[in-house]
Amino acid sequence: MVHIRSSELTDSGIERIPRVVGTRAGLPLLDNGRSLEVANVIWCTGFRLDFSWIHLPIFADDGYPIHTSGRVLSARGLYFLGLPFQQSMSSTLIGGVGRDAKLIAKWIVEFPKAA
Repeated sequence: MVHIRSSELTDSGIERIPRVVGTRAGLPLLDNGRSLEVANVIWCTGFRLDFSWIHLPIFADDGYPIHTSGRVLSARGLYFLGLPFQQSMSSTLIGGVGRDAKLIAKWIVEFPKAA
């Protein structure tokens, strides 16, 4: 197992932020009232699926996001992680989510930046 220190995250430019509680003008809205200008969003589902804060036309009639292995093709820069059967039966498990996260990270790096 690889151990990463908090200082290594900070040094690489990663900012820890408060909880996302909604959106404002299409941008993530934080618990402290701040909005974030972001190029990508990875919605890690946790143990309960809740898409109520996402107000985009990306859902099928059953309320489930339309995606390909976690990438929402109709919404540039939106990704999901931890969805049931995202790539396989283990996608919701600690042992399987890493493979899905690696694929999403690859897509983010390869995807051209917005002009």
